[in-house]
Amino acid sequence: MSTQPYPASFPLNRMTSSFAELSATVRETGLLRRSYTFYSVYGAVLLLALGGIVTGVLLLGDSWLQLLMAAALGVWFTQVAFLGHEASHRTVLASGPANDRLGRFLSTVLVGISHQWWMRKHTRHHGNPNRVGKDPDIEKDTISFLEDDAAVARGPIRWITQRQGWLFFPLLTLEGLNLHYRSVASLVTGGTRRERWIELPSIALHFALYLVPVFWFLPLGMAFAFVGVQMAVFGVYMGASFAPNHKGMRIIGRDERVDFLSKQVLTSRNIRGGWTMSILMGGLNYQIEHHLFPSMARPHLARAREIVREHCATLGVPYTETSLIESYAIVIRYLNRVGLAARDPFDCPERVAMGR
Repeated sequence: MSTQPYPASFPLNRMTSSFAELSATVRETGLLRRSYTFYSVYGAVLLLALGGIVTGVLLLGDSWLQLLMAAALGVWFTQVAFLGHEASHRTVLASGPANDRLGRFLSTVLVGISHQWWMRKHTRHHGNPNRVGKDPDIEKDTISFLEDDAAVARGPIRWITQRQGWLFFPLLTLEGLNLHYRSVASLVTGGTRRERWIELPSIALHFALYLVPVFWFLPLGMAFAFVGVQMAVFGVYMGASFAPNHKGMRIIGRDERVDFLSKQVLTSRNIRGGWTMSILMGGLNYQIEHHLFPSMARPHLARAREIVREHCATLGVPYTETSLIESYAIVIRYLNRVGLAARDPFDCPERVAMGR
């Protein structure tokens, strides 16, 4: 991880022209071309994996070993969500509309999440990562990512906020339910008529295809346990893959002027681990390159990393890269530090010091 201090700003004209040079180099190297072979194989592996999970459920029958299949299904849903994320960036197929159709099918029918809700939220995030008032990923929820939000927490949420770093991963067990709920709520309250007519039936189909067989085939208690384990694994896996990317990185003020290259690099963190980590995290381990070139296919991100890292070193722009475990430690420390803003103002200094 870079230990250089984050500069307040860089000359905008210089950095803008510098990114144009970087973009031209990446394009000339051929790293923006499609990777049909990779995504074809990836999709085939996902289909085979689903077949294996279904076969395992049928063979195990009335056995609590079914919870292993539930965990595997939670992993499978997350991997499909990764593919849907890439389709939403128009990375997988040749045309934009084809990618949109694929992304909508993967998100709604297979995962049970609103494609349009995700697209709006994620597009805003990419445009202004970690910018106060513009990035929805740092808006107040159960967890506070900004001290101003933590300071106004009340009731049970205040208690959680004071300990939110330590509670972060346990709370992720509920993130799967939260994603499904927010998807449906966003369509009901804010979606267009067309979006509601397309996506609500698709999400309903997802739950029918999933829940009906589970509750038909398994005893009632085991069926509830199966769904609970699947949702918990899905939530933790999703949160543990997205959280390391930006949490604990530089926060950009509402009116702060930052050029595109600096904005994307200074707020993002890469995770070491090569191809293994790329499969595990759906390519999100190359977060810097993904933010600079969001339509780049996953197999090309590793090569782009070398080019971007050298370019940043030349400019003196800090390029942050850590191990996965170290990134989790950074996230926990950051959330605990933010959570201190929710402490009782009459806490003694010794207690505050311990909290730090």
